[in-house]
Amino acid sequence: MSKKRGDRKDGKLLRKIDSMHYIMPLMYPNRCDNEACMNFRIDLTKADEYLAMKNADDPAYKYNLFQLVLTAILKTIMLRPKMNYFIANGNMYERNELTAAFTVKKVFSDKGGEALARIHAKEIDTIDSIHDEIYRQVSFCRSDEKDQSTASMDAIQKLPGKHLIGKVARFLDRHGWMPSSIIATDPYYCSVVLTNLGSLKMDAGYHHMTNWGTNSVFCVIGMIKKRPFYDDEGNITMRNSVNLSLTIDERIADGYYYAKTIRLLKHLLENPELLELPLNERVGY
Repeated sequence: MSKKRGDRKDGKLLRKIDSMHYIMPLMYPNRCDNEACMNFRIDLTKADEYLAMKNADDPAYKYNLFQLVLTAILKTIMLRPKMNYFIANGNMYERNELTAAFTVKKVFSDKGGEALARIHAKEIDTIDSIHDEIYRQVSFCRSDEKDQSTASMDAIQKLPGKHLIGKVARFLDRHGWMPSSIIATDPYYCSVVLTNLGSLKMDAGYHHMTNWGTNSVFCVIGMIKKRPFYDDEGNITMRNSVNLSLTIDERIADGYYYAKTIRLLKHLLENPELLELPLNERVGY
């Protein structure tokens, strides 16, 4: 599709939107002032069975919950396209691609460094192709090589006049003119950013958004643990579960759209065999 006047290199300007969503970015210009945080719990009964099945052949890189969540949220955004909108410089855009970002701890210690990983999703991706790409990204991040954004930041750090650099960077960011080399793996230029606090023995909680970049969805994954579930008669069963937290830019859609989006995400994670379908294949929920 050809680029039109007003489009950015990373997104297409939405020209036909209702008046409320046209006005909101003008009245409420900062992403951090427009956060909606939603928390929900996932029953992992079927996910545990599914992961045991996928790992029965003892693959070199085992399937795990993080891969399920990342694939499920990519499929959710693919099927709920408003979740891939973003607001910049008072305008609303549809992102040109579907991407997910996360940080990789090189070594689990106080002095261990971090690297930035990014997944570029395709319509035909499934849990298997996403699993393989995560393995490739994690392996690269834990090597001695640096991702593009970190290498660029290291170079910028050596330049004088950091306050001037900051002002120029914010101007370029606002207009979508940041050099691709600098934001190549910048998580805040992605469709969704994920953090797996469960791997650090922490539960899911609120995570802020940023006014930098274009990210509109942030997902926090908590600890896996047994929690009580109630049936219609009030009987309690203890099941493995995980809490998820989504922080969303509330300007890109409305509450009904978000509620239906979370319902789809929950359905995918509680029926993980659906993640073997291509990301663009619709499912009932």
